[in-house]
This record gives sequence, structure tokens and C-alpha cells, in this order.
Amino acid sequence: MDKLVYQTVPHVMLATNIFINVPVILKFEETNLIEVIEEAHLGFTTSIPIYHSDGTYLAKVRGTRIYPTAAGKKAGLEIDKRAEEWVCTMNKQTLFEIRHQPSDAFKVSAELYTPTGYFVKCPDAVLPEIIDPEGATLMIGGVRISGCTFSGGKIGIWLHKDGECLIGC
Repeated sequence: MDKLVYQTVPHVMLATNIFINVPVILKFEETNLIEVIEEAHLGFTTSIPIYHSDGTYLAKVRGTRIYPTAAGKKAGLEIDKRAEEWVCTMNKQTLFEIRHQPSDAFKVSAELYTPTGYFVKCPDAVLPEIIDPEGATLMIGGVRISGCTFSGGKIGIWLHKDGECLIGC
């Protein structure tokens, strides 16, 4: 065994930036789009809501599982569990994918909307193009942020529909 790592606080990587002990990674207006939660006997994981462009709440992603809502089931949301991945589709369009990585890590790819209909695409782009196409850099107001560590605080990135963006608050 090369090393033993004890993790007592959550670490989330978004576009090569690490958020340590930050409960809300991405927020739009008053809606948490990516948040860190603690589950009994499992430790820390993420929670991500999936909305349709009309604002319908379709499903909730908790860690590596996708849970459809009643409205999601009615809208035709389909969830397929494959080897090492979960795929969420609607009308033959992939909305969300979760792929297991080595250890307890997992990788998420999503095309989402906020409850008010704003398009969110991650990792390719978030409101619009907050993450570069390679998923390596946060791009906010012409500033590129990569390889940074944000530790503590309550919200990593807080976006507003008027274009305002707060980081590390």
C-alpha cells in the first residue's frame, strides 16, 4: 500500500479547481445546483437537482444514484444502470451521466436547467461557458481560474440571472 488517506472534510473538483469543506459548490439565485451533503454511514457526497427547461423538477442526484420525481416519471424520464455508470435520459436525450472512478470518486456529466429555465451545461459550459470545453478552467467575466483551492466558506460559485457572479463567499 502506497499511502493511507483519511478525509474528514469533503473535496470536490470542478474544472481543475478544488473546493474543500464548501457545502454549496454551485448556486443559481437561491437554488443549490451542486451541494455537498453528509449521509449517515456513507460520509460526504453530492446532491444535484435535475430540472427541465420549463422548470419541472425531474430528479435528484445523490452521490452515484439518480432518483426520479413523480413529475420526472410522468415526463418520461428514464434511468439506466449500466456497469460502472448511471445514465438519465428523456426523449432519447442524455441529461445526466455518473461514472464511477477509482476509489470512492465519481465523475458527473450533465446538461441541466435551473428552475427558471436558464440552461446549465457541465462540464462543457455553465451559464454560458463558465467552464471551458475541456473542463479544465473556470471562466468568469474574462478571468480564467484553474488549479485553485477554495477552502471553507459557504458557497463556491454563486450565479445570478442578472449576470452577477460571486466566488468563494
